[in-house]
Amino acid sequence: MSTDSENQVTRGPMSGYQIIGEVTEAIQKFIVDGWEFEEGTPELKEELDYVPMDRNEKVIYVYMYRVASNPNLQNQKRWRQAPVFMNADEEDGQVYFHRPPMMLDLFYLILVHSKFRSEAERLLGWLLLRLHEATHLIYRPRKFILPDGREVDSIGDPYDSEADMSQENLMVEKVSLALIDDLTVGDAVNIFSLHEAPYRPFLTYRARVAVDGPLVHMSGTTISRGRANSNEAPRDRSFRKNGRMIPEKPSSNNRPKRPFFRRDTDTDPSNKE
Repeated sequence: MSTDSENQVTRGPMSGYQIIGEVTEAIQKFIVDGWEFEEGTPELKEELDYVPMDRNEKVIYVYMYRVASNPNLQNQKRWRQAPVFMNADEEDGQVYFHRPPMMLDLFYLILVHSKFRSEAERLLGWLLLRLHEATHLIYRPRKFILPDGREVDSIGDPYDSEADMSQENLMVEKVSLALIDDLTVGDAVNIFSLHEAPYRPFLTYRARVAVDGPLVHMSGTTISRGRANSNEAPRDRSFRKNGRMIPEKPSSNNRPKRPFFRRDTDTDPSNKE
């Protein structure tokens, strides 16, 4: 916790700095929990250069190789009120501010190793089906760390990952996982060469996360002001309220003059009295 005495601003620790490592652990746990065969569970490794001493050992590699900003979900960096409701109003000083979370894409390389190539391909097929079921890799209440170090959820209760999700105003953290085609064979060869690892068939997955920064508490003076007077611009009389133009009325001076016709008179002398 850091405090700026001049502006009376209290800043807490980063709330979401652990999410990247938690996603990697969630992928590994999801794979292990879904293993349904009598033979031993494959060993999970993150080092691509790992080669088992026992040739009969099966290995699944989960390696995060890239982190990128999500270009479709970018937020502005301005400070705004954090969605943390501490059962108090603004006058009690229980209002916190934060910057919008960073929207990130985590890219994972999934590999398999087995004694025979056909067994590795069967294991790869099982991984495809298992990870296809991971609609929500992480689904839990969103966690915030207050400037005093307390971990709470969005409704101000002590943080509990097993809390009831149906509570009102409870914000939920979701992490999705999707199979993508992010690496070419040449890119994969370069990665294996950097790690001095043999080439293996691979899968690439993308996990989308939101990373929260610190919460900031600011104590200051409440400023009240009267209601501002309406200062609307004068309405253009040539347009109706719905925006349509009002046709101009022709001026009497601009009207075309009617031609003067003189009635013909009867000049017959026989009709003269």
